[in-house]
Amino acid sequence: MDQTTQRVVLPALFQERLRMVSEIVEKGKSSDSNKQILRSTLKDMNPVVQEIKQYNEHLNPPREEIKTLISEKDAKEELVGKCLSKKFCLDKCLSLFLCRFGHKRDGSFAGGDKQALVAKDIEEKLYKVREILELLSKENFEQKLGGVGGPIRLPFGVPDNPDFTVGLDVPFSKLKMEVLRDGVSVIMLTGLGGMGKTTLATKLCWDEQVKGKFGGNILFVTVSKTAKLKIIVERLFQHCGYQVPDFLSDEDAANQLGLLLKQIGRSSMLLVLDDVWPGSEALVEKFKVQIPDYKILVISRVALLRSDMQCILKPLGHDDAETLFRHYTHLEESGSSIPDEVIQKVVRNCKGLPLAIKVVGRSLCNQRSEMWLQMMEELSQGRSILDSNVELITCLQKILDVLEDNLVIKGCFMDLGLFPEEQRIPVTALIDMWAELYRLDDDGKEAMTIINKLDSMNLANVMVARKNATNTDSYYYNNHFIVLHDLLRELAIYQCSQEPMEQRKRLIIEINKNKHGEKTKFLSWCVKQKPQQVTAHTLSISTDENCSSDWPQMQLAQVEVLIFNLQTKQYSFPDCMEGMNKLKVLIVTNYSYYPSEINNFELLGSSSNLRRIRLERISVPSFVAMKNLKKLSLYFCNMKQAFQNKDLPISYAFPNLEDLNIDYCKDMVGFPKGVCDIISLKKLSITNCHKLSALPQDIGKLENLELLRLSSCTDLEGIPDSIGRLSNLRLLDISNCISLPNLPDDFGNLSNLQNLYMTSCARCELPLSVTNLGNLKVVICDEETAASWENFKPMLPNLRIDVSQVDVNLNWLHTTFS
Repeated sequence: MDQTTQRVVLPALFQERLRMVSEIVEKGKSSDSNKQILRSTLKDMNPVVQEIKQYNEHLNPPREEIKTLISEKDAKEELVGKCLSKKFCLDKCLSLFLCRFGHKRDGSFAGGDKQALVAKDIEEKLYKVREILELLSKENFEQKLGGVGGPIRLPFGVPDNPDFTVGLDVPFSKLKMEVLRDGVSVIMLTGLGGMGKTTLATKLCWDEQVKGKFGGNILFVTVSKTAKLKIIVERLFQHCGYQVPDFLSDEDAANQLGLLLKQIGRSSMLLVLDDVWPGSEALVEKFKVQIPDYKILVISRVALLRSDMQCILKPLGHDDAETLFRHYTHLEESGSSIPDEVIQKVVRNCKGLPLAIKVVGRSLCNQRSEMWLQMMEELSQGRSILDSNVELITCLQKILDVLEDNLVIKGCFMDLGLFPEEQRIPVTALIDMWAELYRLDDDGKEAMTIINKLDSMNLANVMVARKNATNTDSYYYNNHFIVLHDLLRELAIYQCSQEPMEQRKRLIIEINKNKHGEKTKFLSWCVKQKPQQVTAHTLSISTDENCSSDWPQMQLAQVEVLIFNLQTKQYSFPDCMEGMNKLKVLIVTNYSYYPSEINNFELLGSSSNLRRIRLERISVPSFVAMKNLKKLSLYFCNMKQAFQNKDLPISYAFPNLEDLNIDYCKDMVGFPKGVCDIISLKKLSITNCHKLSALPQDIGKLENLELLRLSSCTDLEGIPDSIGRLSNLRLLDISNCISLPNLPDDFGNLSNLQNLYMTSCARCELPLSVTNLGNLKVVICDEETAASWENFKPMLPNLRIDVSQVDVNLNWLHTTFS
């Protein structure tokens, strides 16, 4: 039945039902009980008729037929009133009448068949009235927005359909499939600011199949950072044509919102909540009501809440980025002769971010070729695309607005700019930095909370290279890395550079072949004053073989964290390091394939407050005395000389060392000499050192050792009995020690051992003494090893045996290897 037919038929249908009721009135005049039924019937019809009257007042034009049927109803009511000689209050709704009528029928009318038939007849007629009312309601909602006071409905707040999109086909299909699926669900659409989330949602709302399912039941609400629930609800009431209530409180507004959504949600409904900020989770919850086939699409830069489905927008691939760039620059339309290499250079520097492509593309639209060539020259000198575009900076800075309420998290994000572009940032390096800069815990729990927060805000991506059971159980983050979008890195650097160089908290110096402009800027600053005063607490230096290690004299007395990002076979620490009296953290990473040799290593001996050193892909020279060093981490390093200083035993060099971490050091054949004399050691990790074949008997001297990791030392053939003397050992990891034939007989003397990791240790036999491990809580192992432990479980009632799934991949390989 089309809308025109409904408009003609509806009043006729209602008049027919009223005529039937009228006949019953005439027949019931002679019966007192029937009069009571009719009185109740007409009284309960009154709200229905009043509602129809209200609809009629907002139709354009009003219908004479409805005025007539209301008059006829009033006449019948007057007739019944005369029969009863009594006036009745008409204040009940149709649903209450039907419930009460059913109760009466079971009671006072049970004795008379005639009265029961009359009651049933009236009940059926009033059900028909309700159906007509719902049709009237539906018809009136479909009117165009206009008029006041009556419910009118069209898609609400949906932006104009985007005329051009690219790279959204896959996420669009994913969202569309979920939206068209029956049922109730919450969908989370998230991604970096400027990635095209709102554009994608708008495109979805304009899709013909989506419109076909939801019709006018599409509500597009922009929440924003300062959103007020009352204002949003008022706008929805106003749009739907209802009188806007005077809300007494936010709770009242939430209750009214629920009623409104139920009223308009009798058919399928799609609610889009755009630009939702952190802290708005409670507001989003207000929109969750029990309505059949109700979809909520939440759009935010932050993964705020649990959802039935999450869609994360990623940067555009190069081909899509170029297509979008050409669209905004109108290159084809203008017949431009801009060289393709220039176009490619600019597009690559936009890093696949649609917002950057749009802003830069529009700024270059219809510009002369000289403007394009100038930009290419600046980019070739290592300058950021942000340097020449104020509008892009303004847009990107809004991305960081989500961090304004938490200065520590914002500071941690800014620290990500201290590392090179297109390189993974080791989480362990951040843990070392932040423990000293922000006084976070040594284990990394608080640091990982911040990192996960940045990940949820799409300001960083966390990547786990190899998943091990120990990763989370014991806060082992050697396999965790952060990948940062290049434009976000440039934004962090830009933020750091807004102050004069000598006043910056973070000083980032990039002087390599790709950063000629930065090198010139830095050297120009250096010659202004001698010596240069630097107040930065964090100093990052990136350099390669094309740049000399000779540095101008600088005073770096305030530096607490020093980071070297190298791409060179040899590098000499600058002499200015000698005055770093406050230096606490040193991080040196070589990003070329072969280990780099470090000269002037003895300068570290003057840094009396140095507490943490992290070296990666370095040929480690002989250590010098660092009496306050607490943690030493060596990754992919050559260690032939590291522990060979005969004049300075390692225990004298590091008398207060608590944490020694050696990972992927392939030339480590024997256990480092003198390490067993460092009585202060609490954590010892020697992992992925495949040539290590044995541990010394003296390992039992490490009486304060709480954690021992030997995972993936594939040639390790034995563990000495003296390990039983490690009375404070709480965690032991021998996973993937595939050559290990057995555990020593004294293994059961590890009275405080709580966690044991033995994945891929199927050959390893267990001694009977394991029954003495009364504090052992968890053994994580493979199926074969688990079977061996099951034999001892009756003697170890508190033991839990977990079978771990082995994660086999090559994600641990650094990008520089590819």
